[in-house]
Amino acid sequence: MDFATYPSLKGKTVFVAGGASGIGERIVRAFAGQASKVGFLDIDTQRGRALADELAGEGAEIRFEACDLRDIDALRTAFATLTDALGPAVVLVNNAARDDRHKWEDVTPDYYDERMATNLRYMFFAIQAVAPGMIAGGGGAIVNIGSNSWWEAAGGFPAYATAKAAVHGLTRTMARDLGRHRIRVNTVVPGWIMTERQKELWATPEALERHRQKQCLPDLIDPVYVARMVVFLASDDAAMCTANNYMVEAGSI
Repeated sequence: MDFATYPSLKGKTVFVAGGASGIGERIVRAFAGQASKVGFLDIDTQRGRALADELAGEGAEIRFEACDLRDIDALRTAFATLTDALGPAVVLVNNAARDDRHKWEDVTPDYYDERMATNLRYMFFAIQAVAPGMIAGGGGAIVNIGSNSWWEAAGGFPAYATAKAAVHGLTRTMARDLGRHRIRVNTVVPGWIMTERQKELWATPEALERHRQKQCLPDLIDPVYVARMVVFLASDDAAMCTANNYMVEAGSI
């Protein structure tokens, strides 16, 4: 399939939080394909280095920093390192998340806090770390990755769904606070995306058939389509798009 090229992204610095696998990997690849300068963070050192080496071998300007995004000091250090290497980011994508299943009866305060740290808290501090460079540069774009799980009232992971619902509040309030600096903040809302992790853990034939019945479109969703929406929102083509949700869920709500 042929996808669009956005000249406004060529040579621009893009940071991706959670870029070594799944949707994040496709986002990193998509920006590299736009000839952007891409820096990405991930806790998975092996996969992160392998992806960076592969793309660098293809001519991309890319930098990987291993980082546990739950550690805010480490997050700040990693973004500072990427800034030194690639320059201040014009685009920030907050993608990292884990949708581990859990029963509401079993959730402890510590587990709940860890889910918030993994799926929500780092997003705010990533924005806090990167936005000053965007302000100094005259603008930018921030894309937070949400989930349609809470829109669908899906069960089986209440802490995850709560964190993902809060992403939309973070997006809208930061769009207001940063808009005067010409920084746009949006949420991309994926449906059930067929990443390697989903296929290994939950995509049984029965589950897939049930899900197809919920979607308006019959095809399962490849991660590339989430990445393409992110790239669009980061480009100048989306210059008047902010404070909103952009769904990539094949009409499954």
